[in-house]
Amino acid sequence: MAKKHENYWELVWALARTDFKLRYHGSVLGYVWALLKPLLTFLILNFVFSTIFNPRNSGIQHFSLQLLTSIMLFNFFSEGTMAGLNSLMSKATLVTKIYVPRWTIVIASTINASLIFAMNLIIIAVFFTWYGYWPGIPAILMFVYFILLTFILILSFSFIAAPLYVKFRDLSQIWEVLIQALFYGSPIVYPLQIIPAKLQRVLLANPIGYIIHFTKMALTEHHYAPFWQNAIFTAVIIVLFFVSLLVFRKMEPKIAENI
Repeated sequence: MAKKHENYWELVWALARTDFKLRYHGSVLGYVWALLKPLLTFLILNFVFSTIFNPRNSGIQHFSLQLLTSIMLFNFFSEGTMAGLNSLMSKATLVTKIYVPRWTIVIASTINASLIFAMNLIIIAVFFTWYGYWPGIPAILMFVYFILLTFILILSFSFIAAPLYVKFRDLSQIWEVLIQALFYGSPIVYPLQIIPAKLQRVLLANPIGYIIHFTKMALTEHHYAPFWQNAIFTAVIIVLFFVSLLVFRKMEPKIAENI
């Protein structure tokens, strides 16, 4: 049994590597696009909000570092959920012609997004070094912790959305619109402090908004959420993950039939 599960995880890694290689196959810049796409987004938004609106006048410190970190985290969430949503459909032949555990396909797609995010971490490190700012060990550990929670959140979404997408093909377009709404509904290009207190609670109810806000606060201002608040948030994410596994297990037998 242990050998069987070990083979499954080897399959997950093989699928993830293949997806990563195929994603940039044939492009001139290749893997550079994994770094270039979020970097260009950051440079454009940083120019607009730093030059035109000048956030320093509002007392915001290290705005560029906050913006960069937020964009990278949100891109990880966006890329991961879209990959998870499309995972089973993109491997339709594998699902219908050969038996492999469906969960291996879903997890492999999210690992592929994680590999891209790991490359983006290089950009974050370079910019923090460029600005001569060291966030400190506690802040870095908190960053790693929130990265892990983001990955679990991506997995939870993927286990529910992937089998649903096989049956309801409009989900991809719907999720693309919702992703845009989540981008502007998360404190990425603006600080949470400028939002009225009542709306702040609404924005923090958005899991990725919560993660982004307290990640950039930890890295640039050494401000952390209370322990009990992080504990409740973590518990909610973990419960959501186990619920997603139950939902996936229930829908799994009909996946090949629906494709």
